[in-house]
Amino acid sequence: MTKHSGIRDLLGDLDQVKHRPVEPRPLDPRVAMLRAWQSQRLTHTYRDLLAEERYRPACQFFLDDIYGPRDFSQRDHDMEQMYDFTRRFLPDAMLRPLAITVELHHTSEQLDRQLLDALINQVGIADSITPDQYAAAYRLCNNYTERVHQIDLIEQICHRLDGIVRSPLTGPALSIAKRPLHSAGHVEMVEFLERGYHAFKRMHGSHHFRKTIKERELGILERIYAADPNPFAIESTPSAVAEAVEPE
Repeated sequence: MTKHSGIRDLLGDLDQVKHRPVEPRPLDPRVAMLRAWQSQRLTHTYRDLLAEERYRPACQFFLDDIYGPRDFSQRDHDMEQMYDFTRRFLPDAMLRPLAITVELHHTSEQLDRQLLDALINQVGIADSITPDQYAAAYRLCNNYTERVHQIDLIEQICHRLDGIVRSPLTGPALSIAKRPLHSAGHVEMVEFLERGYHAFKRMHGSHHFRKTIKERELGILERIYAADPNPFAIESTPSAVAEAVEPE
């Protein structure tokens, strides 16, 4: 089966995957507070990448579409449903980022629930979070291995998206699939895929981007567990922007 015949078969069988609306779940104000704090921390940690035109869209993609303080139930449901269906037609290389993204979001939600419980019931926060309180709750959760896995998932998403955007087949495939997927009701998933594709396409190589994220997040994790008094301090260094395309 050729790749194009696989796409045609997929689109012809879309009526098998009826879009099922998922009841929106308003965010608990305490969850919203935690995610807002995390978003501000990430914005500060990666302020140098956000300041560069090359990396800003990918940073914003993660801030808005991976760690945004909103409900992703519909998008995640659609991605899980479509992944199970489309893996019969399309190569795993094109679909694996969907599965990893859902795993990352579920992992992050579980870790956030544990962190919020520690913040409220052990650290005693009320209506705000300080860096010291956040770090103390992080240590109380005692889930170092899971946090390392979370960072690894982020790197995997970056690496796989980078490979996908380098393929000349990805853009046409998205264009072919967009209208029928929209018509079938999978709007959130399609828009998510498009934003990720264009953000990583614009980067012309994610090696520096994902290396920076992994090094900084692992460094912060190590400093938190070492009870460093300032674990979130990051010394920004100039990014490697000299090359238009990175060697991989």
